[in-house]
Amino acid sequence: MRRILSVVALALVLASCGSKSSKKLLPNVSGKAGEVIVMMDKIPWEGNLGNEVRELLACDCPYLAQREPLYSLVNVVPSNFVNLFQVHRNIVFFDIQPQVAREQVEYLTDVWSHPQCVIRVSAATEDSAIQLVKDNGEKIVSALEQAERDRVIGNTMLYEEKSIYPQVAEIMGGSPHFPSGYRLRKKTSDFAWIADEKQYTTQGVLIYRYPAKGDASDFTLESLVAHRNAALKDNVPGMFDNTYMTTSEFIAPTVSFVKYKGRDFAQMRGFWEVYNDYMGGPFVSHSFYSRDGSEIIVLDAFVYAPKYDKRQYLRQVESLLYSFEWAKANE
Repeated sequence: MRRILSVVALALVLASCGSKSSKKLLPNVSGKAGEVIVMMDKIPWEGNLGNEVRELLACDCPYLAQREPLYSLVNVVPSNFVNLFQVHRNIVFFDIQPQVAREQVEYLTDVWSHPQCVIRVSAATEDSAIQLVKDNGEKIVSALEQAERDRVIGNTMLYEEKSIYPQVAEIMGGSPHFPSGYRLRKKTSDFAWIADEKQYTTQGVLIYRYPAKGDASDFTLESLVAHRNAALKDNVPGMFDNTYMTTSEFIAPTVSFVKYKGRDFAQMRGFWEVYNDYMGGPFVSHSFYSRDGSEIIVLDAFVYAPKYDKRQYLRQVESLLYSFEWAKANE
């Protein structure tokens, strides 16, 4: 067992200092989106350490109508950690042995495949490993979320529907990027609706702007919801007369504040519904100031998938919001 752990540990060390050129030779990652391999012996996996990992990574995904785990976990014992699992997209690797040089959590990329996220937890005892997971839980989740997001954005840029960006940037000063399958459904002077619509699913992004007050009230929950409802009532009608998309009040939305690649925004999560109808689903929005600070720009991602689990649909379309770029001056 120690020999297996040592071989894996050596691979992690080599990967942490590998060259970019060597990474180009790596195979593509395997596994389903939203899936994480947890390499750990069966006894700790079925005990307190496994419970701690499940509470962190397999807790209920927020703001979904049905219960779905944040990530789907697959336990692999070290003796079974062969090539099939080594190339998986997300791996959380536990190295628990008394001789461990330093108790820590390490974040590595592209160890056995590309684009891969590997998180190594090194601890002398199971109790120490539990404490490391507790102390670093938010960062562990963030690393996995970033890896999943980057893969979506990478594929988007590779298979981009290039006609959408300039049309949105023309009215908003910038735009997210959208992959093939999305189309511009509606465009006005202050609103754009982009969607990938299939027979039983819709992944959509609503982009709108409105004047900013320039004070703390711009990003309160009340202000964000009021402006969202006004924009949706005017621009997103339902299937029947006097029906339109709005924000559900059954479970109140929440707001958090995020900094991503130098851009600050208010992130709101909640449920949308159709007034006077029975349609609904989850949404997430990013609200931030325009370049000159005179307006609020909102990127609003939503999902409608009544026949299916929604975690991955929402994660995909939410990732597109993070691809937002301001238009260059000469565009």
